[in-house]
Amino acid sequence: MSDVINSSTANNNSAGISRIISQMSIVNEEKEVTRITDLLSSMYHYMISDHKGNWGMDIDHWDWVPGVGIIAIMEYGTSLRKEAAIAYAKDWVHRNKDKAATNKVINSMAPFAIFPELYRQNPDIWYLEKAKEIANWMLDEAPRTREGAFEHTVTESAAFPEQIWADTVFMAVLFLARYAALSGDKRVAEEAVRQTLLHIRLLQEDESGLLFHGWNCISRNHMSAARWARANAWIVLAVPMIIAELTDLAELPEELISRYTALAAGLRKFQPEDGLWHTVLDRPDFYKETSASAGIACGFLKAVKIGLLEREYAEAASLALKGILPLINEDGAVLGVSGGTPVMESEQAYNQIPQIAALYGQGMTMMLLTEVISLRRLEKGSPEK
Repeated sequence: MSDVINSSTANNNSAGISRIISQMSIVNEEKEVTRITDLLSSMYHYMISDHKGNWGMDIDHWDWVPGVGIIAIMEYGTSLRKEAAIAYAKDWVHRNKDKAATNKVINSMAPFAIFPELYRQNPDIWYLEKAKEIANWMLDEAPRTREGAFEHTVTESAAFPEQIWADTVFMAVLFLARYAALSGDKRVAEEAVRQTLLHIRLLQEDESGLLFHGWNCISRNHMSAARWARANAWIVLAVPMIIAELTDLAELPEELISRYTALAAGLRKFQPEDGLWHTVLDRPDFYKETSASAGIACGFLKAVKIGLLEREYAEAASLALKGILPLINEDGAVLGVSGGTPVMESEQAYNQIPQIAALYGQGMTMMLLTEVISLRRLEKGSPEK
């Protein structure tokens, strides 16, 4: 399977997606491209502003929340040639790197995902050595469940013994894939594929293709069994990013491809007419959630670009984009983002999570808008990077 998802496929599909996007009403005029570009700038400046003491927006600590934000800022910088954003990401690492030593848990691995690109941009051996150290910790020391999946460990004073959460694929496995691509380490590449498949296999509902938020390996169940939208978004976004890094390093099992396409089909089936998914996917009486909608849409575009999904999924992404843009205010804050969400005790509890400004909501939305603009540049003949 890996030999059919290559750079030629990606280039051909990128051109196809950008034509679909340009034909949709949301970006069929240059002024809409300008609008999205301006929104990205506003979002970036809002993210790097002083939000000290604000759990969702304080970027200066080492954990998953700022990690998602800094991954998005780095992608914004590299994809759209925003040198100030790249410089900010580099400075952020050096401001906060000492905090990483006290927060070595799976959920705080997210910031390391930018280390491989920082090393390419500026070959400081520290980035490479630190990335190798973290990859070795993950492979040799990080707690695992009895199935061999990474146990979901967090910086907060809470324990989830032998639980796996969908979040881990984006927060930790993406880093492994990127480090493997940089270093050529096949052991790391194979573990990234293994963890990705394990998580999807344990979380996926065969009937709908959708993912549950978590799996308890002790009780052998999905706990509250909620088909939480952001859990699905983390994986539908991370998988094409992981595959793009690993196609020359590791075999991609057919099961991984088939499970991913089933997930995408399930998500498309549950997409409402306005493009925004409900915070629990199969509960139309629950509120609609922006970060999940952005993550799913971005994942669709990235998957079509590498040939993992058919082009009609770009249309679903464009529909989501149309619903998301009005939810970015003039300051650059993304609205309609659910707060931090552990596996809740009931499905109903997900609908009671308050909506807040949060770097993960900013980040997933920034990644979507960055992907749209970079695809438009491909259409116009301008290189993506």
